[in-house]
Amino acid sequence: MILLSSTARPAVTRLLARYGMELRLVAADSPIPGSYWGESEAGLRGNTLFARLDTPLHSILHEAAHYICMSPERRVGLDRDAGGDDAEESAVCYLQLLLAGELPAVGRERLYADMDQWGYSFRLGSARAWFEQDAQDAQQWLLEHGILGATRLTGALRG
Repeated sequence: MILLSSTARPAVTRLLARYGMELRLVAADSPIPGSYWGESEAGLRGNTLFARLDTPLHSILHEAAHYICMSPERRVGLDRDAGGDDAEESAVCYLQLLLAGELPAVGRERLYADMDQWGYSFRLGSARAWFEQDAQDAQQWLLEHGILGATRLTGALRG
């Protein structure tokens, strides 16, 4: 599993900054503020994404995708629980795979395996099968909310 410690942190920081987010590192073995799952999983408070060096990259990308996909009203009071419905959650998973493609030496291929290892649950049994064969609704959701353009990410938050 790719951890923050083994990725190009400046690239992650730049990716998050494109969406108005700040990556804030937390000391080793300290609780991560705003973490929904606890342990080493990333946390969200406002536009700040908290992580430790042992935080899995898929967790960082998932929480960033939640921030990008949530309504402006929910973004204002964000602290730990991103909320949203099933359609939005699917869009978040799809977006985190697209975001992985924006990072050098990561890409969707690697993130598929990490998502499967962590235990993401998809109807077709794997992240890859879902993304390639069953995620048209998630893709459409991102298009309708201006997050995804015809050929690439727009760099915009849900408005």
